[in-house]
Parts: sequence; C-alpha cells; structure tokens
Amino acid sequence: MKEKDYDLSAQHSKGVGEYLGKLLVQTLITLCDDAEKNCPTVWPGVNTRLHWAFEDPTAFEGTDDQKLTKFRQVRDQIEQRVRQWVTEQA
Repeated sequence: MKEKDYDLSAQHSKGVGEYLGKLLVQTLITLCDDAEKNCPTVWPGVNTRLHWAFEDPTAFEGTDDQKLTKFRQVRDQIEQRVRQWVTEQA
C-alpha cells in the first residue's frame, strides 16, 4: 500500500466485536468468498450487503515476485471497484 501512498503502519486486523454496536454501518461489503461465508449475515443498521468476489492473494502460490504481483493485482482491482462504487453512489 505504501506504493500507492497509503500509510497503514498504524493499522491492524480487527474483529467485528470492535465495531458491533459502536459504529453505524449501512453498507457491508465482503471482498472474498471466505469472508462471505464467515462474516455475520445480520448487522444492526445494514440496509445494503454486497459481495465483491476477489481472489484471495494469500492463497496464491508461486515465487515471492509472483506473490507480490498477485497482491498488486488484487489491490488494484479492489481500488478500481471501490472507485466505481463511489461514483455510482453520487
């Protein structure tokens, strides 16, 4: 993400408990099939649930360079989809 000028150094993975009942979430978007299967199907306040099926780059097997290429590919696909979705909301 640093390549795209996003500083995620202070970020970490968070469980749903960190947000449930504390943050109003109106749109829930899952990005991989594992999340679609395992994330809560009911979330208070959610009126739109979307699933954007992206390949899980952690499951990709190959050389370190090939893995990095896969991560970049998926990152860029997600960025493109988010930008498209934001445009659709306007």
